[in-house]
Amino acid sequence: MCGRYALFAPPDELAERFSVPAPETSPTYNAAPSQNLPIIPDDAEEIRLARWGLTPEWADEQRDLINARAETMAEKPSFKDAKRCLVPANGFYEWVEADGGKRPYYVTRRDGEPFAMAGLRTRWEPPTKQTGLDSFSGGDPDSEDPAATETFAVVTTEPNEVVERLHHRMAVILSREREREWLSGEPFSLVPAEELRAYPVSTAVNSPGNDSPELVREVADV
Repeated sequence: MCGRYALFAPPDELAERFSVPAPETSPTYNAAPSQNLPIIPDDAEEIRLARWGLTPEWADEQRDLINARAETMAEKPSFKDAKRCLVPANGFYEWVEADGGKRPYYVTRRDGEPFAMAGLRTRWEPPTKQTGLDSFSGGDPDSEDPAATETFAVVTTEPNEVVERLHHRMAVILSREREREWLSGEPFSLVPAEELRAYPVSTAVNSPGNDSPELVREVADV
C-alpha cells in the first residue's frame, strides 16, 4: 500500500514537468492521509489541492480511503464512479519488518525527477443537516452547510522487482509517456523497474509530525 509519500519539487518544476499551471504549495517530505495535496484531475488543465482520503460521492459521512486496488477499482462501489487523476510525487515510503520494529524505505526515480502516481478522485458533498423546526424556518442564519471536499486515493498494484522485497503492494507509478492515457480511461502503464531505486531512511518518517529533507536521506541499512 501507499500510506506516506514525498512531494518537494517546487511549483515551477511541477508546472514544467506536467505542462499545467501549478499553485504555490509548500514542499512536504512526509505527506500523510487527511492532508490537502496536489493532484492533476482528468481534464488535465491544472494542478489543484485535494484531501488524501477518498470519500464516495454517495457516502453520508467521510470515509478517507487512501488506496484503491487497480484489480478491483472498477467493481468496488467506493471507486467505480470515481474520476481519474494524477498524483505528483518525488517518492513514497514502504516499511519492512525488522528486529525491534519496522524499517522505512524510500522508493524514488533514479534520476530524482518527480513522477505521477495513478489516482482516483471524487467531489464529496456532506448531506445537509436540518432537523425539527429549523427545517421549516430555514435553520440558524449564522450557520453554514459543510463545504464540498475534493478527495483522492492512490491506486496500487502488484509490486515490481524493486518494491516486492519491501511490500506486497505498490503505488502505480505511471510511465511518463502514458500518463494522459490513464486520465482518458485507458489501462495504466507502469514505469520500468530499472528507473526506480529503494533505500533505507530514518525512522523519523514514522511520525507524520516530522517533515524535513532529512527524511529522504539514505541511511545505513541495519
